[in-house]
Amino acid sequence: MAPVRPPAPLPIRQIAFFVPDAHAAALSHHTMHGSGPYLLAENIPLAEAIYRGKPGTLDHSSAYGQWGDVMVEFVQQNNPGPSAFHDIYPEGSGRFGPHHAAIFVDDADKAAQEWSDAGYPSVFRGTMEDGFAFHFVDTVPLTGMMTELYAGTDKLRGFYDHIAAIAGDFDRHLVVRKIGL
Repeated sequence: MAPVRPPAPLPIRQIAFFVPDAHAAALSHHTMHGSGPYLLAENIPLAEAIYRGKPGTLDHSSAYGQWGDVMVEFVQQNNPGPSAFHDIYPEGSGRFGPHHAAIFVDDADKAAQEWSDAGYPSVFRGTMEDGFAFHFVDTVPLTGMMTELYAGTDKLRGFYDHIAAIAGDFDRHLVVRKIGL
């Protein structure tokens, strides 16, 4: 069966890689490609984590930096158990790599339903403590990775703009700096 084109094709805002250590991956990527600086958020708090329709837990850390025209994220899962990350890279396999491409949508829940209707179900819905929601949509059969959907709020766009603004400024910024989310 030919893949169904997902609704509303939008530009990719971020490429994310699942890694064993977000800090080490950011440093290595910087060394190889000159990317960054990176902002590292450890143990990102989620108010809610829904994996494949059931409440769960996801403790993850992410390093965010700029790589050319796109943000790059290195994400690690800190807790054991099933997740959208382990759907592609099974726990204990020692395998890591590209996990998702992120796009901005007007409404994450509405977009996730549209993608599901097109044949690409949401396998994970996370809600940050401030109510901000995001989805990982299973587009692996189409692209080899998931697609992350989230609303391009002013706060999120500001974060992306900040990452882009500090790109390449290693005189005033460490290669990796810890932040809170």
